[in-house]
Amino acid sequence: MTSVEELPLVGALEWDTPLFRTALTQFEQALPYAEVNESIAERLRYPERAVMVAVPVHRDAGGVEVFPAYRVQHSSVLGPTKGGIRFDPHVTLGECAALAVWMTWKCALLRLPYGGAKGGVRCNPRELSQNELRRLTRRYTSELMGVIGPQVDIPAPDMATNEQTMAWMMDTYSMQVGHAVPEIVTGKPVSLGGSLFRHEATGAGVVMVIERACQRLGWRLGDQRCVVQGFGNVGGIAAHELVAKGATVLAVSDISGGVYSEAGLDLAAAQAWIADHGSLAELPGTERVTNAELLELPCDVLVLAALEDQLTGENAPRIETKLVAEGANGPTSIEADAILGERGIPILPDVLTNAGGVTVSYFEWVQDLGRLFWTRDEIRARLADKLGDAFDRVWTLAETQRISLRQAALVGGINEVAGALKARGLYP
Repeated sequence: MTSVEELPLVGALEWDTPLFRTALTQFEQALPYAEVNESIAERLRYPERAVMVAVPVHRDAGGVEVFPAYRVQHSSVLGPTKGGIRFDPHVTLGECAALAVWMTWKCALLRLPYGGAKGGVRCNPRELSQNELRRLTRRYTSELMGVIGPQVDIPAPDMATNEQTMAWMMDTYSMQVGHAVPEIVTGKPVSLGGSLFRHEATGAGVVMVIERACQRLGWRLGDQRCVVQGFGNVGGIAAHELVAKGATVLAVSDISGGVYSEAGLDLAAAQAWIADHGSLAELPGTERVTNAELLELPCDVLVLAALEDQLTGENAPRIETKLVAEGANGPTSIEADAILGERGIPILPDVLTNAGGVTVSYFEWVQDLGRLFWTRDEIRARLADKLGDAFDRVWTLAETQRISLRQAALVGGINEVAGALKARGLYP
């Protein structure tokens, strides 16, 4: 099996970072089971375009600060590229490249007419006022005017960005071209052409995949005891969806750390506490746990809905769960993947499990293009159909080829892209 260390340095290209090498290693591990010749595989190892821009922003206190920012587009073979925008102090070109690669396989696996992209601004959004965030977003959008577009590359919210960020991006792009272009971004407010159920889509989709897996494994979801790392847009909604289906959520976490209750958490009380106090810290009636301790709590289902690289070679031997579900992108390292595989703990991979967000983003884009909008129930049903179809293909491929669910999901996505690339050929 290919390891990160065994990969040759690809000419020390600027995106060659540990996270990108993880994405590339996963690609190499899936290749032996995919229908891909070497020339196509070589093309898919590289992003098509990687852009770095400098974003100057007037600070409220006076003066100008310049923030580095990025946009990476991995593949446009199947259609325009699609991917989120994050504001975070740790954003790098390599991180964006890795996330763009995963988004390509995710879109292809779900059979969406998109390729993968990712972007972000290296900043600490907690240190910026609302006005500074607005100026930052508008200038970043302006810098990308030649790179994004409704038929070229369609941004969406990600870490520390939201529907307000997308509203600013949509307005900035629209003002530049002279007319309203709601289809330039997804994850917008409904008043600007956003889709119903978009906010809940990723978290709800995680639970749809978990429920499907439980059915295949002969379990009843309502009997499962769950730990959810993260209590934001993905983890919080996933936790509520799990409880709505009868499961017990033992622990959740946010930036302040985790809270645990052997009897199960009262999620409504936790949500109200956060609204009043800003975090889960000191939530009454719970036991405080660190992020590291939360990951190692005994449970039936461990949902990873926070950051990359949470399960590693160091802590994977101590994980006490029957099933891991990746709500975040890249939360399991190559080493942890191998260890959990040897221990017989299945992992529902990110390219399938958290695909609800991009799927409903696709629905939003289609609705904007047609100026015809669907109901919440219609969207939820369409999402369940798409995720169910992808899950069944992944599970069957894993069984027939005797490979992991991650390898099967990647093979499914890679084959879709490779087939299109082979049919289109290489220009010129």
